[in-house]
Amino acid sequence: MKADVLDMKGKKVDEVELTPSIFEAPIKKDLMHQAFVRQLANARLGTHKTKGRSDVSGGGRKPWRQKGTGRARQGSIRAAQWVGGGKVHTPQPRDYSKRMPIKMRRAALRSALSLKAANSEIIFLDKLAMKQPKTKKMIAILDRLVGQSSVLILLPKKDEIVEKSARNLPDAKTLLANYLNVRDMLGYERMIVPLEALDVIHSYLGE
Repeated sequence: MKADVLDMKGKKVDEVELTPSIFEAPIKKDLMHQAFVRQLANARLGTHKTKGRSDVSGGGRKPWRQKGTGRARQGSIRAAQWVGGGKVHTPQPRDYSKRMPIKMRRAALRSALSLKAANSEIIFLDKLAMKQPKTKKMIAILDRLVGQSSVLILLPKKDEIVEKSARNLPDAKTLLANYLNVRDMLGYERMIVPLEALDVIHSYLGE
C-alpha cells in the first residue's frame, strides 16, 4: 500500500510504502474498544472517599441506656441515622486499572491505524519543522493539510517549538509517536505523521 507524502504547503513531494502488517491489518472493533476502555479506566484516580462511622469523631459512648427510656436503642451518636454520623455503602478508594497483554494492545493500535488509513485520514509529511513558536503559522499549516478537521500531530521526538505552536489550538494535539494510543487516534478526525514519526511507529509495531 502506497501513500502520498506531502510538504508543509500541502504539495505532494514523494510516496511512501506502508507496511501491510501495520496499515492493512484486520480491523477488530472489539479489540479497539477493549483498549479504549482500559485507557479510560487507567486514567481514573480512584481517590473518592466518604467517612464511615469509624472515621467520624465522637460517639464513644451510648447516648442513653439500653432499656427503660421509651426511646429506640442507640449505640452511638455517630451511627448512620444520626446527623453528623458516618455513611453506609459509600465510595472508598479503589484501583480501577485494567490489564491487557502488550500483544493485544499493539494489535489494537494496528487496527486503529488500518482504520484511519482505509478512510484516508492519515497525512504523511516529509518533515514538520518550525524556526520559532507561532500559533498563526501552525494554523496556516493545518488549514492547508486538514482544513477544519480536528487533528492529532505525531512527533518523532520532543519538539518544543511545534508543541508550543499547537498548544492553544482546541482542535489539535501533539503527541510523541512512541505514546500513540487508541483513545487519541479515534478522538481526532485526522492524523499528521512525519516520516520520522512513521519510523518510530515501525520500530515497535512492525513484525
